[in-house]
Amino acid sequence: MVYAIIEADGKQIWIEPGKYYDINYIPGEPGDYIQFNKVLALKQESSIHLGKPCIKSACIKAKILKHIKGKKITVFKAKSKKNCRKKKGHRQKLTRLLIEKVFQ
Repeated sequence: MVYAIIEADGKQIWIEPGKYYDINYIPGEPGDYIQFNKVLALKQESSIHLGKPCIKSACIKAKILKHIKGKKITVFKAKSKKNCRKKKGHRQKLTRLLIEKVFQ
């Protein structure tokens, strides 16, 4: 089993080749390839490599599948005794990535 822990948009994500993940919006067209160089940990067949803080020689290649919107959340603010109410909705823009290669 091959997996890696990367840092993307300030978050740490456990990834495996051949699977897709939804992360915060990355500018680019569907079909474009991107690389992640901040690999924090990498496990290959029988060895584990840990970075201090990153593994300099490791790289992740991913393909942008599509841009989507996340689940809708409702923001409701009210001030007591003032009859002041605000209701807003928000949907986060996300990018769906397919992890193609994990190499060192």
